[in-house]
Amino acid sequence: MFQRSRVCNRLLLKLWSCRFIHCDSSHVCIIGSGPAGFYTAQHLLKMAKNVSVDIIEKLPVPFGLVRYGVAPDHPEVKNVINSFTAMANDERCRYFGNVNVGSDVTISELLQHYHAVVLAYGAEGNRQLNVPGEVSSEVISASDFVGWYNGLPKNADLQPNLSCETAIVLGHGNVALDVARMLLTPIQFLEKTDIATHALDTLRQSKIKRVVVAGRRGPLQVAFTIKELREMIRLPGSRPLLKSSDFTMIPEMIGQLPRQRKRLIELLCRTALEDPGEKETARRQAAQREWTLKFLHSPVEFQTRTVDGVECLQAVRFQLNSLDGDRAVGTGHTVSIPCGLAIKSVGYQSICVDPDIPFDSNRGIIPNVCGRVVIPLNSDTTLASFILKCPQTFHGSQTIIPGLYCSGWIKTGPVGVIASTLNDALETAKSISEDIDKGVLQRRL
Repeated sequence: MFQRSRVCNRLLLKLWSCRFIHCDSSHVCIIGSGPAGFYTAQHLLKMAKNVSVDIIEKLPVPFGLVRYGVAPDHPEVKNVINSFTAMANDERCRYFGNVNVGSDVTISELLQHYHAVVLAYGAEGNRQLNVPGEVSSEVISASDFVGWYNGLPKNADLQPNLSCETAIVLGHGNVALDVARMLLTPIQFLEKTDIATHALDTLRQSKIKRVVVAGRRGPLQVAFTIKELREMIRLPGSRPLLKSSDFTMIPEMIGQLPRQRKRLIELLCRTALEDPGEKETARRQAAQREWTLKFLHSPVEFQTRTVDGVECLQAVRFQLNSLDGDRAVGTGHTVSIPCGLAIKSVGYQSICVDPDIPFDSNRGIIPNVCGRVVIPLNSDTTLASFILKCPQTFHGSQTIIPGLYCSGWIKTGPVGVIASTLNDALETAKSISEDIDKGVLQRRL
């Protein structure tokens, strides 16, 4: 594979920024072409006519989680690509793919060639459970599985074990339900989507008949939304099996909930406690597949055994929990649920792509104030010496790094949906626009 030299990197930087040397435009570089990157660019181009944007991305093609993280049976969510494409056609916006920040080019180099650099590369890592057996090849992350069926190149060689009858999905969020739905959806429905061909061929041979979706807290704390739950309940060829005893005390608490939450919990309770009617009962009885929700279950071990020299997953052992307010507390009692595949949907995690980037590894974010990246006073990084050459702005015991910003999950942590990224990107864009108006941003070369 062709490797760029450092000399080549510097030539690329000059190419990217050369057209702005003799003009009054503020040149902004956005790292990451997912929703956070594109929404930030969109806001900037609307706010100021004298701003031009370069978007750089490590993949050859843009759109990040919109392209590779949305379930193929949710094409309406991907419609935002149309507005992103229209914005990319603006003459003030350029896209550069196949560029790895940290190896092909550094943050320090970018800061020298642009008025502002925005870190918007999201959360591409996976949270680990750190329990025995997690390294088994039949224990995979939801992000890898989602990338696999969406055609993400790095996940193309994933080989999920679909030869078993039971799969366990860990987590009670929307991604967990997406994964469960993809495992259970009849192949004739998947054939009508833009699912990756290799995934479709593998799912066509699937023997999975039961999916257990397990979470560490109770019904009132689930993180999925009513749309995803409704799709699971109505999923052709599958029936929901909810344990009525999990919901017996819930109805009397519903009145205290906010409206949207109330509707979600009401649907859960109806599904678990009420007669679905003659037509729906017949549909469920005819279904060949089923799914269930397990509450107050925390995984403590992936139990494996060696078969022909290969470690095969046999079951997931869970600790049973009780609730202290909204917090799950282990009871010390355990139960094992047999399965041949476990998919962890326990959250994404941001990573640091360049050692010069200030990064809070505990929170998984870049420290910032309204999108302006901050660094502790007396820091000895390369960026610290860079700051000394610029007008300094302080925020408590921290210094704001001139021209360096962040947006999206790298700024807030992996929370919210694509729509919530819009408002977060607006905050960062406003900070950049304010700094442009104040004249505090400048190119160093």
